[in-house]
Amino acid sequence: MESLARLLERRAFECRLTPDRALESLDEAEGFLRERGMLTRTTDSALPSLYEACHEEAYQPGGQGFAAWPATKWPWFGELTGRGYLCVAVHRGKNLLVSGEAAALLDPICRAETDRMRAADPAWRRLLDHLGMAGPSDVDDLRVELGLKRQELKALRYPLERCGAIVARSVAMVPAGGTAEGERHAHATELSRWDQAYPGGGPGGAPAEPAGALGALLAAAVHAAVVTPEAEVRRWFSWQWYWTDTLVEDLVRSGRLRRVDGHLAAA
Repeated sequence: MESLARLLERRAFECRLTPDRALESLDEAEGFLRERGMLTRTTDSALPSLYEACHEEAYQPGGQGFAAWPATKWPWFGELTGRGYLCVAVHRGKNLLVSGEAAALLDPICRAETDRMRAADPAWRRLLDHLGMAGPSDVDDLRVELGLKRQELKALRYPLERCGAIVARSVAMVPAGGTAEGERHAHATELSRWDQAYPGGGPGGAPAEPAGALGALLAAAVHAAVVTPEAEVRRWFSWQWYWTDTLVEDLVRSGRLRRVDGHLAAA
């Protein structure tokens, strides 16, 4: 059994928390995502962070928000979505980049949330059904088609994205005449239902009911972090209604997680 000190050393190495492990290319960043399974954008928990692993000076040292992002490597998060990885808001509304394996673990929960939220509110149902018929849609088109004001659509989107029923992505908009070489593209936001963003089902044997799926996802998230304070894990994902008082205990009892001095690690 590894001690907590040894686990923290391994976390520093595997989550690239030291400057000698800094990501140097987009290909390395993609490898990091595939190894860990899920990455936050900035540091906000024990979950591994893409920008923390860059170890690059901020765009504006001492700045807040966007200014604190890496000076040159900040586009990598979006560029990884361009390589086919999903960016979801199920980390309590914050961006979470997930590998294909992690998306498969999310699948039963996000499909259940699509059904739950569609049944819970007529306005949510209208948006979800419209996307189901029209397919992935630009937010400006959706406002016109649904007769919504910008803030009205934003208010509808937020809880649906936070729970995984809807996935947003940035799409480059190319004018009809094209753009000159080296010219930047304007970007728009496209919304998809979860089952459009991830049309495939989960891997064989994956739990189909959301509470069981949350346990599998939590075990994978602890593996991504290597080791984490136990008190933190309940705050990682949006779905408190699927959390049970015995969820962590069941994962420990089944051998998927283990406790080490108030922390959790993959068994």
